[in-house]
Amino acid sequence: MSAPGLPADATGLITVDLDALCANWRALAQLVAPAECGAVVKADAYGLGAAEVIPALARAGCRTFFIATPEEASAARRLVPSARLFALDGLVPGSAQNFIAADVAPVLSGLDEIADWSAHARQAGRRLPAALHVDSGLNRLGLSADDVSILASERERLEHLDVRLVMSHLACADDPDHPHNARQRAAFEQRRATLALPSASASLAASDGLMLGAPFHYDLVRPGYALYGGQAFQGGATPVNPVVTVAAGILQVRTVDAGESVGYSASWVAPRQTRVAIVAAGYADGLGRGLSASSNETGGIVMVHGQSAPIVGRVSMDLITVDVTDVVGRVQRGDLVTLIGPGLTIEAMGRAAGTIGYEVLTRLGTRFARRYVGGGA
Repeated sequence: MSAPGLPADATGLITVDLDALCANWRALAQLVAPAECGAVVKADAYGLGAAEVIPALARAGCRTFFIATPEEASAARRLVPSARLFALDGLVPGSAQNFIAADVAPVLSGLDEIADWSAHARQAGRRLPAALHVDSGLNRLGLSADDVSILASERERLEHLDVRLVMSHLACADDPDHPHNARQRAAFEQRRATLALPSASASLAASDGLMLGAPFHYDLVRPGYALYGGQAFQGGATPVNPVVTVAAGILQVRTVDAGESVGYSASWVAPRQTRVAIVAAGYADGLGRGLSASSNETGGIVMVHGQSAPIVGRVSMDLITVDVTDVVGRVQRGDLVTLIGPGLTIEAMGRAAGTIGYEVLTRLGTRFARRYVGGGA
C-alpha cells in the first residue's frame, strides 16, 4: 500500500496516542483523589500493547498495575521494576515461583489458593505479598461469605501472607441506578470488616465503579477500559478521550450494477449501480462478522475521506466491502479508510457488531502496523 501515513507493506495501521492515555489516567487520578488510581493492563493492555502502555503510565505517575496471567506478570515486572503488581487470575497452578521471582501479589479467591500460597511462603521463609478477592455478589471469582468467616476465625491461615489489598468487583457499575451496586458495596463493607485486616488497602471500583462517587473509591480504584478511552458508564461521560485510531487501505474500487450481489452468500444485492471499495480488513483484524450487512439489515459504518460510508455484504477474514457511491471526491486504490477514529467510537463499532467496546479493543489483530505517538519517552 502507498497511502500517506501507512508504512510500506502494511495493509492497515493502528495508532495509539500515549499522550491521550496518560491524560486519561491523570484525569481519573484527579477525579478519585485522595484514593490512588491504578491501571489494569491485562490482555496486552486491552490489545493496545503493554510494552508501550505500561511504561507510559508509569512515567505519568501510576504505581500500581493489575495484570491477569503469570506471563503478563513477568513482562510487566521487566517494564516497571518498582511498581506494585497484582495478578487478577490469582495463583494459577504452576505460577508460584514466577510470582515470587517477580514480586507479584496474586489475587487469591479461594481457601485452597490461600493454603497453596501460604505453603510457598513457608518454604521461602518469608511472608509473601497477596490480595484477597471477596465475592460481594458477582458470583464469579471471590471468597464466599463462609470463606471469609473461616478466615476470620482461623487467623493462622493468613499468618504467612502479607495481605496488601482486599478487593471485590461490581457487576452493574455501568448503570448508576442499579440497586445491585448498593447491595455489593454493603456486602464488601461487611466482609472486609469481618476479615479485620487494617493494614490492607481496599478496592471495589474499576472504570465504571469509580464514576459512582467517593463512597465506592476506598483506597484504590482500578480503571482499565476507561484508560483506553472507553465510555461504558451510562450515567454520564467519563472524563477521558479516545486513545486509538484504526485505518485500513483500499485494495480496489469497482462498479456493481443494480441487482448484482456482493460478498459471501450473496446476502447483499445492489439496489442501484454502486461503487464498492474493497478494504484490506476483516475479522482476522478484529472486525466482527456482526458488522456485515444484508439487503434487509444494515451493518457497520466506516469513514472515507471524512465521510461515513456503510459496509455492505459479509465481513470476511481479510476483507470488507464498502459502498462509496455517495462519498464526495475520488475514491481510489491506496486510500485509507477509518475503522475507529473521530466519529467512529469503539462503542459504536461494538454496538454495530452486536458486542461491546471491550471486545473490539482486545480483538484488534496483529497484522496491522502499529504506531505509538507521545508518551513522554
